[in-house]
Amino acid sequence: MDQVLQIVGAILILGAFLLSQMNVLDNRSKIYLTLNFAGSAVLAWLAYADDDWGFLLLEGVWAIVSAVGLVRSLRPRRATT
Repeated sequence: MDQVLQIVGAILILGAFLLSQMNVLDNRSKIYLTLNFAGSAVLAWLAYADDDWGFLLLEGVWAIVSAVGLVRSLRPRRATT
């Protein structure tokens, strides 16, 4: 089952990256950030469960950065004066 989850997580991240490179998704769009967050969170959880600390660091930071970007994209924009 872990192998299936690893593949799903990787596909989410790589799919977002591919669509961004093809100019289908903006790398600040909610969809892009959601795909990156979901994929990296799955991979981070699996890395934690397997005591794979280097991979956990990579995917954990990736998930945090994606989550911060997603939260920022969901906030209403302030009017500039």
